[in-house]
Amino acid sequence: MPSIPFAKASACGNDFLVIDFSYAGDDIAGLTRRLCDRHNGVGADGVEWLLPSTSADIEARLINADGSDAEVSGNGTRCVAACIAEHSGASSVSVQTGAGIKICDLVAQHENNFEFKTAIGRPEIEGQITVHAANRDTVGLKLAVGNPQFAIMVEEFPNGWQSLADAIARTPHFPQGTNTEFVKILDRHSVEIRIYERGAGETLSSGTGSCASAVTAIHSGKCESPVRVTTPGGTQTVEWDGEITLTGPATIVCTGQFFV
Repeated sequence: MPSIPFAKASACGNDFLVIDFSYAGDDIAGLTRRLCDRHNGVGADGVEWLLPSTSADIEARLINADGSDAEVSGNGTRCVAACIAEHSGASSVSVQTGAGIKICDLVAQHENNFEFKTAIGRPEIEGQITVHAANRDTVGLKLAVGNPQFAIMVEEFPNGWQSLADAIARTPHFPQGTNTEFVKILDRHSVEIRIYERGAGETLSSGTGSCASAVTAIHSGKCESPVRVTTPGGTQTVEWDGEITLTGPATIVCTGQFFV
């Protein structure tokens, strides 16, 4: 029976399948949807399809669970680095993404559990905008961290925030969609967030979303670097001094075969 070998890895509950691109076939979107299906597939927020690279250790093409392309995932890139480090023993892994090369430096490892500090790059801050969606006006910071982000400062997470985030992403402000974060300040170095990602919906965590949230909190003057970003899936640390670095875990959950 034909099958596709995969590794499954999770970064604070944000889970990805890591698969060699040679298995992608002619319909990579359709295959990714099947693989990511949580009832009839393996289940994941997306697939990191690996290709050889002449400029990095590996190239990773990210396809979201709904079959759409994404430029980069901070957590997904870290999951790729964990898989590469597990096989090669490397202490630093360079990953070519749709948003450039990301360097993941190994901070700690215990068996299948890894921690990396990743150089994310400079954020592109467009500025504060007001978005009318779901019959309300929402003020947030529009920015990019290799992919589009909209971060909203809140005192408490609003009821139905998932529906609001979905509606926001469908407005003309975001022709390519957006990841949306609701950011609650805890103290000068800590925030708690909720994330709704383009192509995946609500996720337990997001690397770039954590970066966008920390940048927004620092940009507002309510936090200063470093910022611990807590999500339902765990905590990551973001440092921002021109360039962003993201430190967090990645666990290789399992390997297996998906029967085609």
